[in-house]
Amino acid sequence: MPPNYSPRPTGGAPCGYARRVTTDLPVVRLVDIRETPLDVAEVLAALADRAAGGVDVFVGTVRDHDHDQGVTGLDYSAHPTAMQRLVEVAERIAEKYDVIAVAAVHRVGRLAIGDAAVVVATAAAHRGEAFEASRALIDELKASVPIWKHQVFTDGTDEWVGTP
Repeated sequence: MPPNYSPRPTGGAPCGYARRVTTDLPVVRLVDIRETPLDVAEVLAALADRAAGGVDVFVGTVRDHDHDQGVTGLDYSAHPTAMQRLVEVAERIAEKYDVIAVAAVHRVGRLAIGDAAVVVATAAAHRGEAFEASRALIDELKASVPIWKHQVFTDGTDEWVGTP
């Protein structure tokens, strides 16, 4: 486990993260880190806009294997700065791409095989813009938001992924 970090931060909201996002960009419609199951319908509702001609959604799920090893489940944990970093990523994507709306939600805590771990989505006037922005959003989230994965394998071993 990363030193001094807990999958269940103490104090504040259920996960220790603020439920409201502070951003000056109305394009950033939903950004959250939560312990509860993710809902694609909630993300789609946040992006609803009459000007949108295309919405692209990526859902990252927990798979049953990694590196040719069977996986029984995952625990995700996040640094206390993860929420602000996620907001910053969403804002950068909103500024760089010609999008109407952006959303990013990541789950923390214990997840089972098949559970949704992350949902990112963008709405744009045209599909190509939405595709490109969503790809950039998930790639930047994975590269720069301090959320870590603890995998438990079927043989009883485990591994931390993405830790500093």
